[in-house]
Amino acid sequence: MKTREIAGLEAALEYRFQRPELIEQALTHSSQARERESQLGGEAPKVGDNEQLEFLGDAVLALLSSEALYKRFPHFQEGQLSKVRAQLVSEKHLAQVAQQLELGQYLRLGRGEEKSGGRAKNALLADALEAVLAAIYLDGGLEAAREFVQRRVLHAALDVAGTGLPVTDFKSALQELMQAAGRRQPVYVLVKQEGPEHKKTFTVEARLTETESATKIAFVGRAEGTTKKRAEQEAARQVLDHLASLTPEEGI
Repeated sequence: MKTREIAGLEAALEYRFQRPELIEQALTHSSQARERESQLGGEAPKVGDNEQLEFLGDAVLALLSSEALYKRFPHFQEGQLSKVRAQLVSEKHLAQVAQQLELGQYLRLGRGEEKSGGRAKNALLADALEAVLAAIYLDGGLEAAREFVQRRVLHAALDVAGTGLPVTDFKSALQELMQAAGRRQPVYVLVKQEGPEHKKTFTVEARLTETESATKIAFVGRAEGTTKKRAEQEAARQVLDHLASLTPEEGI
């Protein structure tokens, strides 16, 4: 891989590798490695691929996501934590993160995998992301891996920083949390809009119903925003904070 390409990926990852061979291996699919071995002949050494790094990255992600959930939701029971973690480390979510990083364009694939659209396959992208995480862990240690996981994989649900998050984060996080807990999704209601057309203010409520009732309201997050979407995000954040404050007896 060319130095320029590595620099582009490092910028997306917000991490600079001291050992570039690690990120090169993380991006090398087994199809490309076997193809190169065939070209080099039987006496050539084995070409490394990202399968072992994927294995390690899966374990690192499990540890760091468990740690983050434990700290962010101290009142959640084990079953609740497991359900939320399953959503956050799912193939679908990891593939979405990989797509945001444009990881597919950096993958080194064999010709067959390339022709079959491997750069867009969710399973391949999720595996590659785990391999990249392992490369960061081996290159920079656990803290570097933790920062990457918090920033790129978990920030949507955990609200670690509290600012500067993509506008869809809080609603997506709340949706995943409700799905994992088997709860009804909150209802977003526009209760007020005011101001001139070019400078409107929107007030939105995110209404969470009781577990046993589709009509009785358990909690309401209310927020204003310069757009309806931004107001919904802030209201969703309030609901997330409310759920995180519940005791184990109260449950989610």
